[in-house]
Order: sequence, then structure tokens, then C-alpha cells
Amino acid sequence: MVANPSRRTHLADAGLLVLAADGARGLTHRQVDRVADVPAGTTSNYFRTRDTLLAALADRIFERLQPTAERLAELATLTPDVEAYADHMDDVVARVTSEPGLWLALLELRLEATRRPDLHESLGRTLAAGYAADLTYHRDSGLPGGDESVALLHHAIDGLLLDVLTPSIAPGRDTASTVRTLVRRLVG
Repeated sequence: MVANPSRRTHLADAGLLVLAADGARGLTHRQVDRVADVPAGTTSNYFRTRDTLLAALADRIFERLQPTAERLAELATLTPDVEAYADHMDDVVARVTSEPGLWLALLELRLEATRRPDLHESLGRTLAAGYAADLTYHRDSGLPGGDESVALLHHAIDGLLLDVLTPSIAPGRDTASTVRTLVRRLVG
């Protein structure tokens, strides 16, 4: 492995741009080199195979979508009730919709994982680890609802994001209102 973490991160970020713009078929080491504005062959030096590149992109998406420590501290000051849960979900949706390319890249990765067993395995581990962290956070924060509520909200928010960031079945629907309705109905 080439030891330059900042270059590795830069290449992964460029890869996410390519994946979001061109899809999995457009993602090549050479195209990542171009978008990253690095010499040809740089991406393949850091990510030898397509599968290692795809796995690195999955990891990078979740690094970039993490809430800041400051935001988590703000959310922790809320009384752990349904409205606080809605605030948490609003925060998730706001982070994702502020960088829609990340979510679109994740969607591309999830689709590609249906055709690539190695990616299926590595992305599955990444998604499972993120979900486990969400469950732990939920339990530790004292928010209402149990593990089933967390799972249902994951599914519902994923569907909402699909509708917000791709052609919509309900154009113009207020996203924040929808998030609050989902939380109240699934948790309240």
C-alpha cells in the first residue's frame, strides 16, 4: 500500500465524483486520475483493483456523511422524545441532501454490489457496521422506540432520499414535514 493518507482520501473523493456523475460503468482508474488531476496511474497505485477502489469509495462515503462532533453534542442536549428523534432524522436528511452526489454514489455502489460478490461482501460489512453504530447510538441516547423503529426509519428515509434525489413520485412534497411524519408514525 502506498503511504500517503491525504492522497488516498483525495483519490477516493474524486472517485465518488466519477461514480455519482458517470455511474459504475464510468468509474475507471484513469477517469479518477483525470478528475483528481493526478498523473496517470496514481489511482491504480493506491487501489490496485476495481474491487479495492469500490470498497474504498464505500468507506469514504460514510466518513463524509458522519455528523460532526459539535452536531452530535447539540443533538444530545435535546430531551430524548419523538421530536428529538425527528431532529436527528432531519439532520441525517440534511447531511445527505447537502451532498447528493455521495448518496447517488452509494446507490451506484449498492447496485454494483448485486453483480460483484467481493463488493457485496465489503459493502455489506460497511453497511452493517454503520447500522450497528446507529443502533448503539439510539440505545445510548435514550431516544424512543427500539431496534425495530431504527430499522423501519432506515428503510423509510432511504426511500425518501431516493424520491428527493431522483425523479420524484411526489414532486414538491415538503421533505422536512415528511421526515417528521415518518418519525411520528413509526416511533410515536
